[in-house]
Amino acid sequence: MGFWVWFVCVILGWFLFKKKKKIIENKDGIPKGNLGWPFFGETLQFISSGYSSRPVTFMDKRKSLYGNVFKTNILGTPIIVSTDSEVNKVILQNHGNIFTPAYPKSITELLGTYSILRMKGNVQRRLHTIIGAFLRSPQLKAQITKDIQNTVQLRLANWNNNSPLHFQTEAKQITFEVLVKVLMSVGPGKELETLKREFEEFIKALICIPIKLPGTRLYKSLKAREKLLKIVGKIVEERKSRVGEKGAPRDAVDVLLQDHSENQGLPLDFISSHIIELMIPGEETVPTAMTLAVKFLGDCPRALAQLMEENMKLKKEKDGSGEEYTWTDYMSLQFTQNVISETLRMANIVNGVWRKAQKDVKIKDYLIPQGWCVLASFISVHMDEKNYANPHEFDPWRWEENLSATNNHNFTPFGGGQRLCPGVELTRLEISIFLHHLVTTYRWEAEKDEIVHFPTVKMRRKLPITVTTLSS
Repeated sequence: MGFWVWFVCVILGWFLFKKKKKIIENKDGIPKGNLGWPFFGETLQFISSGYSSRPVTFMDKRKSLYGNVFKTNILGTPIIVSTDSEVNKVILQNHGNIFTPAYPKSITELLGTYSILRMKGNVQRRLHTIIGAFLRSPQLKAQITKDIQNTVQLRLANWNNNSPLHFQTEAKQITFEVLVKVLMSVGPGKELETLKREFEEFIKALICIPIKLPGTRLYKSLKAREKLLKIVGKIVEERKSRVGEKGAPRDAVDVLLQDHSENQGLPLDFISSHIIELMIPGEETVPTAMTLAVKFLGDCPRALAQLMEENMKLKKEKDGSGEEYTWTDYMSLQFTQNVISETLRMANIVNGVWRKAQKDVKIKDYLIPQGWCVLASFISVHMDEKNYANPHEFDPWRWEENLSATNNHNFTPFGGGQRLCPGVELTRLEISIFLHHLVTTYRWEAEKDEIVHFPTVKMRRKLPITVTTLSS
């Protein structure tokens, strides 16, 4: 009996799938493609490419068959994939009434009701503006340059000469410390250690099966989120009494509380939730970029030599004059910036963004039907030989050849449009400071390791390296 019930369900599912597929394919203007197997679609092929050394192969194969924009089915969801930078630009800029963020259920469950991903319209724009303005303010630039420099120098000073270490772990420690300082003014100590421990538990469920039963990954991470909300909520409550005091805001908590006081629109729970959400780049994006920069430089001695030469020149100037380093000093290291741009292009830490069409949308000759998800693929654009010659080669010199890292729709490591990462400059500063002090203090040898691209970009073995001081 059980077999026949299962058999009838499979046949019925197949029939409904074929019927839906026929309706989809008959709709004029929908990109060509293959929806794959019922329920599963082409999910297995998509995931397997993520575990390979060339994760872009899934996109490339279908692009060669169907064109730059095609349809597929991933995780049981029909989706339009764009590998066209011009189509991506329209998707990124048309936000709110046309496209809304679309993310896996585990992410929306984890980030909660007050997630910025759920925000749209004026509230989202205001938050993006005030956080971006704070991160670009002269007061923060001066202070954060010192904070990052101190954090990096203290961490590097703890490295033992000729001793092995896992670089990815070290990078995460540095960036988390810096970000928590910017967000909440929490320095080294027990509170920082508790925050990091609970945050590491929390973030494990960003990509997982969305089941909240006791013992599951999502359940454990939601419990960690509750603990984080208590810690951050306590900080927010303590600061609330100081809102209105003279002086520039010290951190993101001050900025959001000031907005709360002036607009009376955002509950304090939202501020705590938003601060936790802003911590995610410190655990993923920035330390991964640092780690891959070290890997790529180790694999390219010519680039490492030129980077050392540029940074040694700045170090000698500062040692001779006795002047402190400034934000501008680090950001003016042109070859260093080229190395960062090339690292971000090849790393594809954010390999694309998912949006959902709120109505039928026509871009160029392609129709994105209402209710469908669309994936604007950044990795496909970054690794397209039409945009970058020999795209799989680490070549920081390509950025000297009339390539711009700004206003370039073929280069979108931080997204774009209204949801462009507000911390773009801060990210570049942090990596610049780190690379400067690394190459002017140590040389290193890395053990063999490889990049894993799924579910997130990381080094399989956390990049084991052995460092030696330049003076030894």
